[in-house]
Amino acid sequence: MRVRSVICAALLLLLAPPLAAATATAADAWYALDGQLVQGGLVYGRTAPGSTVLQDGQEVRVSKNGDFLLGFTRDAPPTSQLEIRLPDGRNVTRTLDVARREYRIQRIDGLPKRTVTPRKPEDLARIRADAAAVGKARRRDDDRQDFLVGFVWPVLGPVTGVYGSQRILNGQPRRPHYGVDVAAPTGTPVHAPAAGLVTLAVPDMFFSGGTLIIDHGHKLSSSFLHLHRLHVKAGDYVEQGDLIAEVGATGRVTGAHLDWRMNLRDRRIDPQLLVPPMPEPVDGSGS
Repeated sequence: MRVRSVICAALLLLLAPPLAAATATAADAWYALDGQLVQGGLVYGRTAPGSTVLQDGQEVRVSKNGDFLLGFTRDAPPTSQLEIRLPDGRNVTRTLDVARREYRIQRIDGLPKRTVTPRKPEDLARIRADAAAVGKARRRDDDRQDFLVGFVWPVLGPVTGVYGSQRILNGQPRRPHYGVDVAAPTGTPVHAPAAGLVTLAVPDMFFSGGTLIIDHGHKLSSSFLHLHRLHVKAGDYVEQGDLIAEVGATGRVTGAHLDWRMNLRDRRIDPQLLVPPMPEPVDGSGS
């Protein structure tokens, strides 16, 4: 569920060309933002069609209707620079204040040593190939706005891992966790949280096991890890709620669960900020 944090005035002006400077006395009149300005957050934006938008100097895609997305990494600095170049040549700039988050430390023991500290040449080669395939899938940049309908949980169950937590695996510090883990029995259906194009469908990757990636447009993608069975293939287009896979215990895991991750361009964002709280009570049977 998107939580409205910033709504800027005079949104109707955005839809009525030509844009008249005399009617707008503040920069905020030329755009609207909807979302959480927080580390790991995703923000939906709207500005005048034909504008160019940059976040921290990086140009972002703007739809023909003026829709765009902003994202903030796990360790995003306290401010982010938004620049909008309007069709009439004027520039609108704003410094966005980004809220800081506190992250958990999560210790996971009992993982196979091979998956925590891989050393075999064949394993390292496989890891590199997996990373290349994922990188290629995430480079897709379509002018679709499947994200505008919002997101729903792909599976229901106890949340056992959260975004941003520092992972200690078999006693060794590793990279933070960038997804939300939902425990569910092997075979539990996994549904598309939003519409999109399947850009990766691999039944067995070294770390993530059965892996799917769905692109929602504007380089916003969802990844689904540790799957037991895939029900879609690369190139398929899915609607929100469609069956896409089944929960599994493949890859580097200690039990069956879904690891759902999201990326906006090169920024890892928190899926849990985009959906309602997990329904209670949860019977553990999934969705």
